[in-house]
Amino acid sequence: MRKIQKILIANRGEIAIRVMRSAKEMGIKTVAVYSEADKTAAHVQYADEAVLIGPPPSAESYLVMDKILEACKITGADAIHPGYGFLSENATFAKKVEDAGLTFIGPSADAIKVMGDKLASKQAVKNFDVPLVPGMDEPISDVEAAKKVASEIGYPVMIKASAGGGGKGMRIVNDPNDFEEQMTRAVSEAKSSFGDDSVFIEKFITSPKHIEVQILGDQHGNVIYVFERECSIQRRNQKVIEEAPSPVINEEQRKRFGEAAVNVAKSCNYYGAGTVEFIADANLDFYFLEMNTRLQVEHPVSEQISGLDLVKEQIKIAEGQAISFKQEDLKIQGHSLEVRVYAEDPENNFLPDTGKLQVYRRPQGAGVRVDDGYEEGMDIPIYYDPMIAKLITYGKDRAEAIERMQRAIEEYQIIGIKTTLPFCQFVLGHEEFVSGKFTTKFVEQHFKPEYLKKEIPEDVQKVAAIFAFDQYQENKQKTVQAPSTNTSRNNGWKNRMKAD
Repeated sequence: MRKIQKILIANRGEIAIRVMRSAKEMGIKTVAVYSEADKTAAHVQYADEAVLIGPPPSAESYLVMDKILEACKITGADAIHPGYGFLSENATFAKKVEDAGLTFIGPSADAIKVMGDKLASKQAVKNFDVPLVPGMDEPISDVEAAKKVASEIGYPVMIKASAGGGGKGMRIVNDPNDFEEQMTRAVSEAKSSFGDDSVFIEKFITSPKHIEVQILGDQHGNVIYVFERECSIQRRNQKVIEEAPSPVINEEQRKRFGEAAVNVAKSCNYYGAGTVEFIADANLDFYFLEMNTRLQVEHPVSEQISGLDLVKEQIKIAEGQAISFKQEDLKIQGHSLEVRVYAEDPENNFLPDTGKLQVYRRPQGAGVRVDDGYEEGMDIPIYYDPMIAKLITYGKDRAEAIERMQRAIEEYQIIGIKTTLPFCQFVLGHEEFVSGKFTTKFVEQHFKPEYLKKEIPEDVQKVAAIFAFDQYQENKQKTVQAPSTNTSRNNGWKNRMKAD
């Protein structure tokens, strides 16, 4: 047992604030790190202490391991929570944290390494009765040999980066004549994205559903599953809408998914809060896809239906505590939806959008939760993931959760940038989504950008015009006034330090 006193969150934005809230409820002090682009960010203001770690590019700040560790020395933090993204699934970082005598709030470096490589993870789960997609379990580089393997598996096939994730280094091949070109692209993207050009080939499931299972494991060998999430609404192989539980899975199937996920965790001696992802076909026969050895963006929907605080559970596990409940103690209560609010233009192929949040008003009311890291007037930086917030709703059943989400989206006021909210609203009203029969091909089969085109209401235009005028006046004043140097805590500022 090792009681954590102060946690440094090696991340930014909404996930940093999410972790800090749970830590504060547990009486644990928090430390934020930030780049020069984030000096006025909400997570910096929320933390007890904050440390500047470098210029805006993440490669010079949030991804520099030594700067993160130096920030711990400066502040006396005895634990690091990696959030998600950045260094959260970096085995080298986890090992450095351990070697520095700090507590890493996540799994062992060995577990991260095994599950971070798709081929190594397939090898690990082979003997644990976990169903695998037909295909290869070793890398291949020779195009002609790869073509032969694809023919034996049967088209369509998917070429996948071994070290991949987030849809990068993936290519679907329907026609043997396209194989060589698609493999070249997959290898190139794998190399540029992950520094590893190894790829392998699997059978492509033609009408897939993406279903994942939240798991918790402690350092005493106990592993439980916190039910499944439906994550099939995606663009560019990345999720946009998630829900729990899945609308198409019955109790017997739920148990099979859950037990398979537990076996995946046991195959690498996993502890912490992680997610096991599966792909299911039209008959709901499912296959292991990958394991994310960290907290997921969509973890709130699992929290809503289980009553658990997954961040608190992570912290307790990192301290060496055993999970305080058994599998049979967990029951599904109600239904929860999450939409990811991205600064993207769904009318322009979901390309990222940047600018100032001229108007930013969150929805409120029963069953509505917003996890975000922005305030009105702030800029959306170009350097990081374009996600602004996670909008979560909860209801006694799926219908109520959907109704509340539709109402929440209508109440969510964002002016100044394009967002994915109109797309999410379109999805929620589509009969394919309401039926629960949708697959990962929803965007391809049911969405066209022109479906979202509509006139901006006059009252919204007026609000934007008023805000723009106010900003103009404010900027005018700034040019004739000396900047304030007051950094008193009484004026709402936190202590800031620099890690050189």
